Amino acid sequence: MAVPTATPRTNATTLPVVLGLALAFAVTVVDPLVLSLNLPQVSRALHVPPQALGLLSGAATLVMAAAVLAAGSLGDKFGLKRLLMLGLVVVMVADLLSMLSPGYGFLLVMRFLDGLGMTALLGVPLAMLKVVVPPEKRPVSIGILMAVTTVLCGVVPAFTGWMVATVGWRSLFLIAPLLCLVSLCLTARRAPESPVQQGRRLDVVGVTMIGTALLALVVGLAAAQNGVSRPETWVPLLFSAVVAGLFVLHECRTTEPALDLALFRSTSFSVALAATLTLNFLAAGLGIVLGQFGSIVLSLSPEAIGLLYLPGTLLIAGAVTLAGRLVGKYTARPVMVTGLVVMAASGLLLAGTAGPTMAVWLLVLATWLCNLGSLVTSTSVSETVLSQAPAGRAGTVASVQMAFAMTGSAFGPTVYLLLFDVFFKRRWLADAKSRDLSVRQAERAVDAVRSAMAQNPGGSGYDPNLLRQASGLKLALDFAVGLRLTMLTVSILPLVVAAVAFWLMPRREGPRT
Repeated sequence: MAVPTATPRTNATTLPVVLGLALAFAVTVVDPLVLSLNLPQVSRALHVPPQALGLLSGAATLVMAAAVLAAGSLGDKFGLKRLLMLGLVVVMVADLLSMLSPGYGFLLVMRFLDGLGMTALLGVPLAMLKVVVPPEKRPVSIGILMAVTTVLCGVVPAFTGWMVATVGWRSLFLIAPLLCLVSLCLTARRAPESPVQQGRRLDVVGVTMIGTALLALVVGLAAAQNGVSRPETWVPLLFSAVVAGLFVLHECRTTEPALDLALFRSTSFSVALAATLTLNFLAAGLGIVLGQFGSIVLSLSPEAIGLLYLPGTLLIAGAVTLAGRLVGKYTARPVMVTGLVVMAASGLLLAGTAGPTMAVWLLVLATWLCNLGSLVTSTSVSETVLSQAPAGRAGTVASVQMAFAMTGSAFGPTVYLLLFDVFFKRRWLADAKSRDLSVRQAERAVDAVRSAMAQNPGGSGYDPNLLRQASGLKLALDFAVGLRLTMLTVSILPLVVAAVAFWLMPRREGPRT
C-alpha cells in the first residue's frame, strides 16, 4: 500500500527542484567524462598499468550497468528522494577521497564506489519528476533537465582541462562534489517524497539476474574490440543472453516482479526504449569516431577534440527546452522522429564529407547535429516512458530506460570499431593490390593503426604520421573511406526507428499521468 505524499506543485515552487534534479542527473554524464578526458594525466601521476586504463575509465559505468534496475526498485520501495540524497552523498565522499589517492588501486576502489552512488542518480531524477511536476508541465521540465546537462557537458570539459593544467589532476574530482552539493541543497528541503510500496518485497533474484546480464554484456562488448571470436568476448556475451532469458522467465512467474513485462505491450513504451538504445548507440559511437578520425587523420589534439562539443551548446540547450514544450503541446511522436532524423543527418554528413583534408567546421557541425538530435530524442523518450509508469513504480520504469541507454552506450563503440575494421581492411587491401604490394606487406604497414584502434580507442599515443609513411599506401584516404562507409551503415538505424515511431506511435495521446 502506497503512502500518500504531496501532490505535484506549481511552476514557482518546482523550478528549484527541477534544477536540483537536473544537476544530479548531469553528474552521471560529467563525472565519467572529465576522468576520461584527463586520463593520461591521472595515469602518469599514479603509474597506472596500460592494460588497466580501460578498467579505471569504465569502472563506474560497469557498476551503473549492473545496478541500475536495482536502484529503481529500491527507490520505489524506500522512497526516491531518500535514495537520491544517499546517492549524492556517496558520490561526494567517493570523489573527495579520490583527490587523496596514493595510487592506482585506491582510485579504482573509489571509482567503483562512485559508480554505486551514481546509480541512484541515473533514473531517479527522471522518476522524481513524476512526483514533483504536474503531468501537463512534465515535458518542459524534462527539457530543462536535458538542457542543463547539455550546458554542463559543453562547459565543464574545457574548465576541467584548465584546472588540471593549472592546479593538477586531483582538482578534477572537485567538479562532481560541487554539483552534488548544490543538488542536495535544492532537493533536500523542497522536493516531496515519492509514494513507497509498503509491504512489497524487493525482487532480489530479478534485480541480481538483470544486473549480472548487463554487466556481462558490457564486459563482452568491451572485449569484442580485440576480436569477436576470442573466448573473452563470446563467453560473457553468451552468459549475458542466457541470464537475460532466465530473467524473463523469472519475471513472468514471480508475483512481485522487479520489472512488469506487461509494460512492453505498450507500443509507445517499446518504441521509446528502441529510440533510447539507438541514440546512445550513436552518441557513444561518435565519440570513437572523433577520437580515431580526429587524432589519426586530422592530427587534432585531445584538447581540440574536446572543444568540438562546445560550439552551439547554448543553442542546443534552447532547442531541447523547446522540444519539451512541443511534446507537451502535441505528442512525443513528432519530436522523437525529428530527433532521430537529425542524428541520421549527422552520420550522413560524415559519410559524405570525411577525408584527410576535411574542414574542422564540418566535424563541429556533425558533432552538433548528433548532440542536438540525441538530446531532443531523449526528451521525448523520457516523457513517453514516465507517462507509462504505474503509480509508485516510476523509479523502476525510469531505470529500465537507463538500462537500455547503457546497453546502447556499450554497443556503440564496439559495433563502430567492428564495422570500421571491415571497411578499412577492404579499402587498404584494394589499395595495396593497385600498388603491387603483397597482403603481408600491407598488413605490416597498418598493424600499428589496427592495434591503436583495438586496444586504445581514441587514445593519443599513436603517431598520425604513420598513415603517410606506410609503404606508399594512401592510408589516410583508406581510413576516411572506411569511416564514410561505417557512418553510412549506422545512419540507417535511426531512420528505421524514426519510421517505426512515425507509423506505430499514437498521433494523439490521452491525459498524462
